[in-house]
Amino acid sequence: MAAASCQNPFKISANLVEGSRFLHPKPEFSAVNFLPNVDFSRLGFYRSLTCKEYGGHVHCSSNTDGSVNEEVLTPILDMIDNPMHLKNLSLKELKQLADDIRTELSIMSKTNKSFRPSLSVVELTVAIHHVFHAPVDKILWDMEDQTYPHKLLTGRRALLNKSGQVDGLSSDACRNEYDQFGAGHGCSSISSGLGMAVARDIKGKRDRIVSVISNETTMAGQVYEAMSNAGYLDSNMVVILNDRHHSSNPKLDQAPRASINAVSSTLSKLQSSQFFRKFREVAKVLTKRIGRGMHEWAAKIDEYARGMVGPSGSTLFEELGLYYIGPVDGHNIEDLLCVLNEVASLDSMGPVLVHVVTKEEYADDQMSKVSEEYIKGPFTIETGPIRARPLTYSDHFAKALITESEIDEDIVVVHAGMGMESPFQQLKDKLRDRFFDVGMAEQHAVTFSAGLSCGGLKPFCIIPASFLQRAYDQVVHDVDRQKIPVRFVLTSAGLVGSEGATHSGAFDITFMSCLPNMIVMAPSDEIELARMVSTAVDIEDRPVCFRYPRGAITTLDPSLHLREPIEVGKGRLLLEGKDIALLGYGSMVQNCLRAHAVLSNMGIDVSVADARFCKPLDIKLVRMLCKNHKFLITVEEGSVGGFGAHVAQFISLDGLLDAGIKWRPITLPDNYIEGAQPKDQLAAAGLTGNHIAATALNLLGRTRDALLLMC
Repeated sequence: MAAASCQNPFKISANLVEGSRFLHPKPEFSAVNFLPNVDFSRLGFYRSLTCKEYGGHVHCSSNTDGSVNEEVLTPILDMIDNPMHLKNLSLKELKQLADDIRTELSIMSKTNKSFRPSLSVVELTVAIHHVFHAPVDKILWDMEDQTYPHKLLTGRRALLNKSGQVDGLSSDACRNEYDQFGAGHGCSSISSGLGMAVARDIKGKRDRIVSVISNETTMAGQVYEAMSNAGYLDSNMVVILNDRHHSSNPKLDQAPRASINAVSSTLSKLQSSQFFRKFREVAKVLTKRIGRGMHEWAAKIDEYARGMVGPSGSTLFEELGLYYIGPVDGHNIEDLLCVLNEVASLDSMGPVLVHVVTKEEYADDQMSKVSEEYIKGPFTIETGPIRARPLTYSDHFAKALITESEIDEDIVVVHAGMGMESPFQQLKDKLRDRFFDVGMAEQHAVTFSAGLSCGGLKPFCIIPASFLQRAYDQVVHDVDRQKIPVRFVLTSAGLVGSEGATHSGAFDITFMSCLPNMIVMAPSDEIELARMVSTAVDIEDRPVCFRYPRGAITTLDPSLHLREPIEVGKGRLLLEGKDIALLGYGSMVQNCLRAHAVLSNMGIDVSVADARFCKPLDIKLVRMLCKNHKFLITVEEGSVGGFGAHVAQFISLDGLLDAGIKWRPITLPDNYIEGAQPKDQLAAAGLTGNHIAATALNLLGRTRDALLLMC
């Protein structure tokens, strides 16, 4: 191997290596002249050399020694701006496109874990867009985490690289030309797809509806309600079940997988063929004409035969009224294209379910491959993890609950939601048969917890704050109305960074604190969290809930655990001043302390209090703050109608507003805050320490100082 170097008077050099896979045997270069006053030290080059013959770009980055790194190429993906560009690709090019997408997502997954589930649906997504004609045909997804290959193929590649910015990718995820219905927590794509199919039929249109669901979402009842209704209405639509064989039930994980082999592939193609479908319809007509129970007898034979050749449980979909096809290898583009082309060509055949089997471990294998081949050098926060994971609130909660469970054997845990944090896995290993993970079955989790409580146990129902929205009716009627002591632990409360509005826990303070019998509290740090765990254990006459945010703990002593329950409805005064009072709820107490530091440097004497409880409110603490200060600011990381509303209700009825106290609430704004870095989200919401301090300055009449503080 030989190398050549050229250099000009401005110290710009090019290093060409013989045998480079990026260079044509006879490359042609164009020269670029730079002005002498250009600051080269701040000049960066990205995707700067276009390779038209190969349809891609050379990714360049300079090293300290002046050499140039050649990074990963994605030549086919670089040519795709919309799904129409897939139509003329050969099978070989489609496979290369799938490799390009997987490479792109694998590298992005190093800094954003939500890309990983998408790695299992790469070939499926390529096949769907090759066969169907989006946006005329409607393609609906059940889970946002699996939509990223779809976004790459529909002109949103640039947004994927900006997903850490406010109003970046997530704001585009709700509804647009290629996403007629937004993907959220799951379970919605069949219901919404059926609605679109019926609307299409009424309007006399001929577009096709494709709903992609995951086996994780099949644990929720809405999926079966929608399938049953689809079978009854008999509207044409395609449901694709992406079976990753991923379940929260270990017995299901250990069950035999649907067999994918030459026989199953042939049977799937036969089931989807026009000839077989038409033969089946003709047979139905003939048996109905013959009469004498012949139709019912033939239907039973058909069901029995299809149940014999299909995987376990396949007849369930037939019973619901969907024509079952599968299983199909979800990583074999040729088989996917064959089946989907046949399905797309069928008219007036009712709802069809295509069972696609993909590999959960495929993502991990690909991650390892990319790590070995492409990722060089140190891996920092900007480029990926280099150090051990910092301790989080969930770590400390799990530790506190384990401590309590060693004292009280009646403590049990019910976990619901999408996936499981590693601290809860440790909790599961410790509690064993006293830990129940029900997956995405939040409604069941709530009522199941109520039943455990009625049986004499002390259930802690752990659900992400945004997922509890799906089970609110059960919270109201099955728990609160009956005053059953269920202990709700709401994780990922408030803003959640890159996962945006889909997983943001913005509304739980409001919808839990309006319930007559519910105790609602929130810790300001991990020590308070441990104390609230102890408090919840001791409450046996009514339900209780507490929330905590996603992210690292605030203090440096995570080992400290106090078995010291808090008096219900008792807040605390942290710092006492005389000019203005800041009353924080939950994690926002920390930002109130930051605002105190800013204001103290400006000569303002500030009181800071930790409310602890939203309901019952510490009315003595609120009354004291109002009588000793002219200004009161309440701060919470929740929507309008939450903690601040309860304070306003009390001070208005107590006559404190008439006495002259000036009150200002700081809450999340009345809009959805999309994915971004946590600090950027807090800034967009106006909840940083500086924003709180600026609000205080405005109240004090120091508007100019407030403006300067925000500059």
